[in-house]
Amino acid sequence: MDFLTLNRNTPFVKLELEEINNIQLYAKLEYLNPTGSVKDRAASFILQETLRKNIINQNTTIVESSSGNLGVALAAYCKKYALRSIVVIDPHISPVNEMLIRKYGAEVIKVTTPDMSGGYLLTRLKKVTELLSEISNSYWIDQYRNPLNRRAYYLTLGNEICDEAENVDYLFLGVSSGGTIAGVSQRVKEKYPKARVIAVDIEGSVIFGGTPSKRYIPGIGASKVPANLKYAAIDDVVVVNEKETIESCHELLNKHSIFAGGSSGSVIAAINKFFRNKNDTKLTNVVTIFADKGERYINSIYDERWCAKFFEKNESINDHSLVKEEAVLELSDYR
Repeated sequence: MDFLTLNRNTPFVKLELEEINNIQLYAKLEYLNPTGSVKDRAASFILQETLRKNIINQNTTIVESSSGNLGVALAAYCKKYALRSIVVIDPHISPVNEMLIRKYGAEVIKVTTPDMSGGYLLTRLKKVTELLSEISNSYWIDQYRNPLNRRAYYLTLGNEICDEAENVDYLFLGVSSGGTIAGVSQRVKEKYPKARVIAVDIEGSVIFGGTPSKRYIPGIGASKVPANLKYAAIDDVVVVNEKETIESCHELLNKHSIFAGGSSGSVIAAINKFFRNKNDTKLTNVVTIFADKGERYINSIYDERWCAKFFEKNESINDHSLVKEEAVLELSDYR
Protein backbone atom coordinates (compact mmCIF):
# COMPACT_ATOMS: atom_id res chain seq x y z
CA MET A 1 0.00 0.00 0.00
CA ASP A 2 1.21 3.51 -0.86
CA PHE A 3 1.72 5.34 2.45
CA LEU A 4 0.45 8.61 0.96
CA THR A 5 -2.98 7.09 0.36
CA LEU A 6 -3.58 7.06 4.13
CA ASN A 7 -4.61 10.74 4.26
CA ARG A 8 -8.00 10.07 5.81
CA ASN A 9 -9.73 8.88 8.99
CA THR A 10 -7.36 10.50 11.46
CA PRO A 11 -8.11 9.73 15.14
CA PHE A 12 -10.95 11.61 16.80
CA VAL A 13 -10.08 11.87 20.49
CA LYS A 14 -11.72 13.27 23.61
CA LEU A 15 -9.83 15.67 25.90
CA GLU A 16 -10.61 17.20 29.27
CA LEU A 17 -9.63 20.80 30.02
CA GLU A 18 -9.20 21.34 33.76
CA GLU A 19 -10.17 25.01 33.63
CA ILE A 20 -13.44 24.52 31.74
CA ASN A 21 -16.50 22.70 33.04
CA ASN A 22 -19.46 21.36 31.10
CA ILE A 23 -17.78 20.92 27.73
CA GLN A 24 -16.87 17.75 25.92
CA LEU A 25 -13.86 18.54 23.75
CA TYR A 26 -13.02 16.38 20.74
CA ALA A 27 -10.01 16.87 18.47
CA LYS A 28 -9.12 15.42 15.08
CA LEU A 29 -5.42 14.55 15.15
CA GLU A 30 -4.60 15.86 11.69
CA TYR A 31 -0.89 15.74 12.41
CA LEU A 32 -1.16 11.97 11.89
CA ASN A 33 -1.68 12.41 8.15
CA PRO A 34 1.17 10.90 6.09
CA THR A 35 3.36 14.01 5.76
CA GLY A 36 2.40 15.33 9.19
CA SER A 37 -0.36 17.89 8.71
CA VAL A 38 -3.90 18.66 7.63
CA LYS A 39 -2.45 19.96 4.34
CA ASP A 40 -2.13 16.40 3.01
CA ARG A 41 -5.83 16.55 2.27
CA ALA A 42 -5.61 19.64 0.05
CA ALA A 43 -2.39 18.67 -1.71
CA SER A 44 -3.63 15.19 -2.62
CA PHE A 45 -7.10 16.32 -3.68
CA ILE A 46 -6.03 19.30 -5.78
CA LEU A 47 -3.42 17.31 -7.69
CA GLN A 48 -5.81 14.41 -8.30
CA GLU A 49 -8.60 16.68 -9.52
CA THR A 50 -6.43 18.83 -11.78
CA LEU A 51 -4.84 15.73 -13.33
CA ARG A 52 -8.27 14.12 -13.80
CA LYS A 53 -9.67 17.24 -15.49
CA ASN A 54 -6.53 17.70 -17.64
CA ILE A 55 -5.91 21.10 -16.09
CA ILE A 56 -2.35 19.91 -15.55
CA ASN A 57 -0.28 17.15 -17.17
CA GLN A 58 3.01 15.37 -16.57
CA ASN A 59 4.91 18.34 -18.05
CA THR A 60 3.31 20.91 -15.75
CA THR A 61 5.36 22.64 -13.06
CA ILE A 62 3.43 23.00 -9.80
CA VAL A 63 4.13 26.29 -7.99
CA GLU A 64 3.06 27.37 -4.53
CA SER A 65 3.92 29.77 -1.72
CA SER A 66 4.05 28.09 1.68
CA SER A 67 5.07 28.78 5.27
CA GLY A 68 5.74 25.08 5.61
CA ASN A 69 3.04 22.43 5.83
CA LEU A 70 1.47 22.73 2.39
CA GLY A 71 4.94 22.90 0.88
CA VAL A 72 5.85 19.60 2.52
CA ALA A 73 2.62 17.92 1.43
CA LEU A 74 2.81 19.24 -2.13
CA ALA A 75 6.42 18.15 -2.54
CA ALA A 76 5.50 14.62 -1.42
CA TYR A 77 2.41 14.26 -3.59
CA CYS A 78 4.09 15.85 -6.62
CA LYS A 79 6.81 13.24 -6.25
CA LYS A 80 4.11 10.55 -6.10
CA TYR A 81 2.60 11.82 -9.37
CA ALA A 82 5.99 12.51 -11.01
CA LEU A 83 5.34 16.25 -11.23
CA ARG A 84 7.95 18.98 -11.00
CA SER A 85 7.28 21.33 -8.09
CA ILE A 86 8.61 24.67 -6.90
CA VAL A 87 7.88 25.85 -3.36
CA VAL A 88 8.47 29.48 -2.40
CA ILE A 89 9.36 29.74 1.28
CA ASP A 90 10.75 32.38 3.67
CA PRO A 91 13.14 32.58 6.65
CA HIS A 92 10.35 31.80 9.16
CA ILE A 93 9.99 28.24 7.88
CA SER A 94 11.07 25.60 10.36
CA PRO A 95 14.30 23.74 9.49
CA VAL A 96 12.35 20.47 9.60
CA ASN A 97 9.84 21.64 7.01
CA GLU A 98 12.52 23.04 4.71
CA MET A 99 14.47 19.79 4.93
CA LEU A 100 11.37 17.73 4.13
CA ILE A 101 10.40 19.88 1.15
CA ARG A 102 13.88 19.44 -0.30
CA LYS A 103 14.06 15.71 0.48
CA TYR A 104 10.72 15.11 -1.24
CA GLY A 105 12.29 16.59 -4.36
CA ALA A 106 10.77 20.06 -4.73
CA GLU A 107 12.83 22.99 -5.91
CA VAL A 108 12.98 25.57 -3.13
CA ILE A 109 13.14 29.35 -3.55
CA LYS A 110 13.53 31.34 -0.33
CA VAL A 111 12.56 35.03 -0.30
CA THR A 112 14.26 37.22 2.28
CA THR A 113 12.57 40.63 2.00
CA PRO A 114 9.75 41.22 4.55
CA ASP A 115 6.46 42.68 3.38
CA MET A 116 4.71 45.70 4.87
CA SER A 117 3.36 43.68 7.81
CA GLY A 118 6.75 42.36 8.81
CA GLY A 119 5.94 38.92 7.41
CA TYR A 120 6.77 37.40 4.05
CA LEU A 121 3.47 36.34 2.49
CA LEU A 122 3.22 39.23 0.04
CA THR A 123 6.85 38.81 -0.96
CA ARG A 124 6.32 35.10 -1.56
CA LEU A 125 3.26 35.78 -3.70
CA LYS A 126 5.21 38.30 -5.78
CA LYS A 127 7.84 35.65 -6.47
CA VAL A 128 5.11 33.15 -7.44
CA THR A 129 3.76 35.65 -9.98
CA GLU A 130 7.24 36.02 -11.47
CA LEU A 131 7.65 32.24 -11.77
CA LEU A 132 4.28 31.83 -13.47
CA SER A 133 5.28 34.39 -16.11
CA GLU A 134 8.62 32.66 -16.67
CA ILE A 135 7.41 29.03 -16.86
CA SER A 136 5.02 28.41 -19.73
CA ASN A 137 3.35 25.21 -18.52
CA SER A 138 2.90 26.03 -14.84
CA TYR A 139 0.04 25.76 -12.36
CA TRP A 140 -0.33 27.76 -9.16
CA ILE A 141 -2.01 25.80 -6.37
CA ASP A 142 -3.13 29.17 -4.91
CA GLN A 143 -4.38 27.84 -1.58
CA TYR A 144 -5.84 31.25 -0.64
CA ARG A 145 -8.22 31.38 -3.62
CA ASN A 146 -8.50 27.94 -5.23
CA PRO A 147 -12.03 26.49 -4.80
CA LEU A 148 -10.52 22.99 -4.89
CA ASN A 149 -8.83 23.81 -1.58
CA ARG A 150 -12.08 24.32 0.29
CA ARG A 151 -13.70 21.46 -1.66
CA ALA A 152 -10.98 19.11 -0.42
CA TYR A 153 -11.84 19.83 3.21
CA TYR A 154 -15.59 19.74 2.62
CA LEU A 155 -15.37 16.20 1.20
CA THR A 156 -12.71 14.78 3.51
CA LEU A 157 -12.25 16.39 6.92
CA GLY A 158 -15.75 17.85 6.99
CA ASN A 159 -17.36 14.51 6.20
CA GLU A 160 -15.23 12.70 8.77
CA ILE A 161 -16.20 15.12 11.54
CA CYS A 162 -19.87 14.71 10.65
CA ASP A 163 -19.54 10.93 10.68
CA GLU A 164 -17.60 10.75 13.96
CA ALA A 165 -19.22 13.45 16.10
CA GLU A 166 -22.52 12.59 17.77
CA ASN A 167 -23.29 16.30 17.84
CA VAL A 168 -21.41 19.57 17.23
CA ASP A 169 -22.36 22.61 19.29
CA TYR A 170 -19.14 24.52 18.59
CA LEU A 171 -16.44 24.09 15.96
CA PHE A 172 -13.14 25.91 16.60
CA LEU A 173 -10.78 26.23 13.63
CA GLY A 174 -7.61 28.25 13.13
CA VAL A 175 -7.52 30.43 10.02
CA SER A 176 -4.67 30.98 7.60
CA SER A 177 -5.36 30.24 3.93
CA GLY A 178 -9.11 29.91 4.62
CA GLY A 179 -9.63 26.61 2.80
CA THR A 180 -10.00 24.40 5.86
CA ILE A 181 -12.53 26.57 7.67
CA ALA A 182 -14.49 27.24 4.47
CA GLY A 183 -14.90 23.59 3.52
CA VAL A 184 -15.35 22.14 7.00
CA SER A 185 -17.77 24.82 8.23
CA GLN A 186 -20.01 24.38 5.19
CA ARG A 187 -20.20 20.63 5.68
CA VAL A 188 -20.70 20.75 9.46
CA LYS A 189 -23.43 23.40 9.16
CA GLU A 190 -25.28 21.19 6.69
CA LYS A 191 -25.54 18.35 9.21
CA TYR A 192 -25.64 20.47 12.38
CA PRO A 193 -27.34 23.77 11.46
CA LYS A 194 -27.21 25.02 15.05
CA ALA A 195 -23.47 24.49 15.36
CA ARG A 196 -21.53 27.70 15.98
CA VAL A 197 -18.29 28.02 14.03
CA ILE A 198 -15.56 29.94 15.87
CA ALA A 199 -12.65 31.22 13.78
CA VAL A 200 -9.35 31.48 15.65
CA ASP A 201 -6.80 34.09 14.60
CA ILE A 202 -3.54 35.38 16.04
CA GLU A 203 -2.54 38.91 17.02
CA GLY A 204 -0.59 40.53 14.19
CA SER A 205 -2.78 38.91 11.53
CA VAL A 206 -5.00 41.13 9.37
CA ILE A 207 -7.58 38.47 8.42
CA PHE A 208 -10.31 39.89 10.66
CA GLY A 209 -9.22 43.51 10.62
CA GLY A 210 -6.35 43.31 13.10
CA THR A 211 -3.31 45.59 13.05
CA PRO A 212 -0.48 43.95 11.12
CA SER A 213 2.64 43.16 13.13
CA LYS A 214 5.51 40.71 13.15
CA ARG A 215 4.49 37.14 13.97
CA TYR A 216 6.92 34.43 15.00
CA ILE A 217 4.80 31.27 14.77
CA PRO A 218 3.70 30.10 11.29
CA GLY A 219 0.55 28.15 10.47
CA ILE A 220 -2.09 30.60 11.67
CA GLY A 221 -2.94 34.14 10.62
CA ALA A 222 -2.00 35.96 7.42
CA SER A 223 -0.89 39.30 6.02
CA LYS A 224 -3.86 39.37 3.62
CA VAL A 225 -7.49 38.30 3.78
CA PRO A 226 -7.79 34.94 1.96
CA ALA A 227 -10.44 34.91 -0.75
CA ASN A 228 -11.62 31.43 0.29
CA LEU A 229 -12.69 32.81 3.65
CA LYS A 230 -15.77 34.48 2.22
CA TYR A 231 -17.23 31.00 1.73
CA ALA A 232 -16.80 30.09 5.41
CA ALA A 233 -19.83 30.01 7.71
CA ILE A 234 -18.33 31.83 10.70
CA ASP A 235 -20.34 32.90 13.75
CA ASP A 236 -17.64 34.35 16.03
CA VAL A 237 -13.93 35.13 16.08
CA VAL A 238 -11.45 34.66 18.89
CA VAL A 239 -8.05 36.31 18.62
CA VAL A 240 -5.23 34.99 20.79
CA ASN A 241 -1.62 36.06 21.15
CA GLU A 242 1.52 34.02 20.62
CA LYS A 243 2.26 33.86 24.33
CA GLU A 244 -1.05 32.07 24.87
CA THR A 245 -0.30 29.81 21.90
CA ILE A 246 3.05 28.74 23.34
CA GLU A 247 1.64 28.13 26.81
CA SER A 248 -1.23 26.05 25.41
CA CYS A 249 1.13 23.94 23.29
CA HIS A 250 3.07 23.08 26.43
CA GLU A 251 -0.19 22.35 28.24
CA LEU A 252 -1.16 19.87 25.51
CA LEU A 253 2.18 18.13 25.84
CA ASN A 254 2.45 18.15 29.62
CA LYS A 255 -1.15 17.29 30.49
CA HIS A 256 -2.33 15.28 27.49
CA SER A 257 0.89 13.89 25.95
CA ILE A 258 -0.06 15.54 22.65
CA PHE A 259 2.96 16.93 20.80
CA ALA A 260 1.25 19.29 18.39
CA GLY A 261 2.08 22.46 16.48
CA GLY A 262 1.38 26.14 16.98
CA SER A 263 -2.15 26.37 15.62
CA SER A 264 -3.19 23.56 17.99
CA GLY A 265 -2.07 25.68 20.92
CA SER A 266 -3.95 28.62 19.45
CA VAL A 267 -7.27 26.76 19.26
CA ILE A 268 -6.88 25.46 22.82
CA ALA A 269 -6.13 28.99 24.04
CA ALA A 270 -9.20 30.24 22.16
CA ILE A 271 -11.45 27.54 23.65
CA ASN A 272 -10.26 28.38 27.17
CA LYS A 273 -10.82 32.08 26.54
CA PHE A 274 -14.25 31.64 24.97
CA PHE A 275 -15.69 29.42 27.71
CA ARG A 276 -13.82 30.87 30.70
CA ASN A 277 -16.65 33.06 31.95
CA LYS A 278 -19.57 31.01 30.70
CA ASN A 279 -21.65 29.27 33.35
CA ASP A 280 -23.76 27.06 31.12
CA THR A 281 -25.15 24.02 32.89
CA LYS A 282 -25.85 22.23 29.63
CA LEU A 283 -23.12 19.87 28.44
CA THR A 284 -21.61 21.34 25.27
CA ASN A 285 -19.87 19.40 22.49
CA VAL A 286 -16.82 21.23 21.12
CA VAL A 287 -14.82 20.02 18.11
CA THR A 288 -11.44 21.22 16.87
CA ILE A 289 -8.45 19.97 14.88
CA PHE A 290 -4.76 19.71 15.71
CA ALA A 291 -3.31 20.61 12.35
CA ASP A 292 0.37 19.67 12.48
CA LYS A 293 3.20 18.03 14.42
CA GLY A 294 5.14 19.52 17.29
CA GLU A 295 8.41 18.37 15.71
CA ARG A 296 8.08 21.24 13.25
CA TYR A 297 8.37 23.70 16.12
CA ILE A 298 11.29 22.07 17.91
CA ASN A 299 13.44 25.15 17.23
CA SER A 300 10.81 27.58 18.49
CA ILE A 301 7.80 26.68 20.66
CA TYR A 302 9.53 23.66 22.21
CA ASP A 303 12.99 25.21 22.53
CA GLU A 304 13.56 26.56 26.06
CA ARG A 305 16.11 29.15 24.97
CA TRP A 306 13.88 30.41 22.14
CA CYS A 307 10.91 30.65 24.51
CA ALA A 308 12.98 32.50 27.11
CA LYS A 309 13.99 35.09 24.52
CA PHE A 310 10.43 35.34 23.21
CA PHE A 311 8.93 35.94 26.66
CA GLU A 312 11.68 38.42 27.49
CA LYS A 313 10.88 40.42 24.36
CA ASN A 314 7.15 40.26 25.01
CA GLU A 315 6.94 40.49 28.79
CA SER A 316 5.27 43.89 28.59
CA ILE A 317 2.56 42.73 26.18
CA ASN A 318 -0.93 43.12 27.62
CA ASP A 319 -3.61 40.64 26.78
CA HIS A 320 -5.66 42.34 24.07
CA SER A 321 -7.31 39.13 22.86
CA LEU A 322 -11.04 39.31 22.39
CA VAL A 323 -14.18 37.54 21.38
CA LYS A 324 -16.22 39.25 18.66
CA GLU A 325 -19.85 38.35 19.12
CA GLU A 326 -21.72 37.85 15.85
CA ALA A 327 -18.75 38.92 13.74
CA VAL A 328 -19.82 40.45 10.41
CA LEU A 329 -17.40 39.45 7.66
CA GLU A 330 -17.13 41.74 4.66
CA LEU A 331 -14.05 40.06 3.21
CA SER A 332 -12.08 41.59 0.36
CA ASP A 333 -9.97 39.71 -2.16
CA TYR A 334 -6.70 38.68 -0.56
CA ARG A 335 -4.60 40.08 -3.38
